Amino acid sequence: MTAEQMAGAEQRVLDRVDRAILRLLQQDGRASIRSVAERVHVSRANAYARIARMVDDGVIRGFTARVDHERAGHGASAYVTLKVVQNSWRQVRTALLELPGVEHIALVGGEYDVLMLVHTVDNRALRDLVLNKIQSIPGVLGTQTLLVFEETDRIPVLPD
Repeated sequence: MTAEQMAGAEQRVLDRVDRAILRLLQQDGRASIRSVAERVHVSRANAYARIARMVDDGVIRGFTARVDHERAGHGASAYVTLKVVQNSWRQVRTALLELPGVEHIALVGGEYDVLMLVHTVDNRALRDLVLNKIQSIPGVLGTQTLLVFEETDRIPVLPD
């Protein structure tokens, strides 16, 4: 996608049908085009074209399964905050993306520079991830680990 296309995509206004399609796909990413089309009252071709356009424009970033990490064998979860050397974000992000168990990484403002969600098999693996892997990344000045005791998954809902 060119810079002009990306700029245009960022400014795209979603209409009522687009938002309805997004809500349906957020609830069930496996919904068929036929089902989506019927539920938002458009043709299958129209629904397909709208979904394809939203994928091409980056509005829809992908389709994934929501996983119960504990049932999937990852009994330890934590939010890890990082302080990083100024101007090292890109290199730190690249290194973090290569680590196992990293689900989400965000560059944030405030007391910390990075907030990330990680899942590991157990606390021993979590300790290894934080103390031996994350803290050894060049540019990472310090970390703080916040253990997750319980998670509540919520499906985001777009306004009408």
